[in-house]
This record gives sequence, C-alpha cells and structure tokens, in this order.
Amino acid sequence: QVQLVESGGGLVQAGDSLRLSCAASGRIFSNSVMGWFRQAPGKEREFVAAISQSGANTYYVDSVKGRFTISRDNAKNTVYLQMNSLKAEDTAVYFCAARPSRFVGAYYTSPTAYDYWGQGTQVTVSS
Repeated sequence: QVQLVESGGGLVQAGDSLRLSCAASGRIFSNSVMGWFRQAPGKEREFVAAISQSGANTYYVDSVKGRFTISRDNAKNTVYLQMNSLKAEDTAVYFCAARPSRFVGAYYTSPTAYDYWGQGTQVTVSS
C-alpha cells in the first residue's frame, strides 16, 4: 500500500512560483512512475507531468512546458513539482499519483494508469 500526501499549494499572483511536494509512504516509491495531475472546477482531471522511476525521463503537457519542472528524491520518497510563471489558468487542485511500474509506458497521461492518489492541494493564481 502507498499513501501520498501533497503539500505546498496556496494563493499566489500571476507570475509567481510555487513548489509542490508529494511525500510517499511505502516501499514501492522508488519503483514507481510518479505523476502530477490537476483538476479545475467543472473540468476533468488533466495530466500535468510525469517522471520515470529513476528520474531520468520527464514528460509534460504542452501548456506547462518551460514553466513547470517535475523531479524526485528517491531517498526521501518525495516527488516535486516546481511551478514558475504561474498563470490564472493553472488554478486547480493538484494531485500526485503513483504507478508501481518500472516502465513509463504509453498511457502515462491517463489517470487510469495510476494506482495510488493523494488527496490534492489547492493552487489558486490570481490575475
């Protein structure tokens, strides 16, 4: 069993930065693909970023490329999402997710590819 706890959300102004953290319990973190998703009110959950188990490979949705960076520290069982140049359209609840797999696979952008989820952290960007 894996438990995920996000932190670091908040209310910021457009152009500001935030760093989200997701702390994982359980032994499978270092063998899991980790992802960040977000969900705005009235919208479906959207893929934001993913990172391979080693951290060597990262993937982003086009709308955040160049602004967001996903990283992980397997020694600390933690995955991060550094968000720079935030925009009002980034406002959402952000969730981290874990997929116990050694391979990222072809469906890493789909929420159904992940087995474990955190409770989410709210990010609000005022324009």
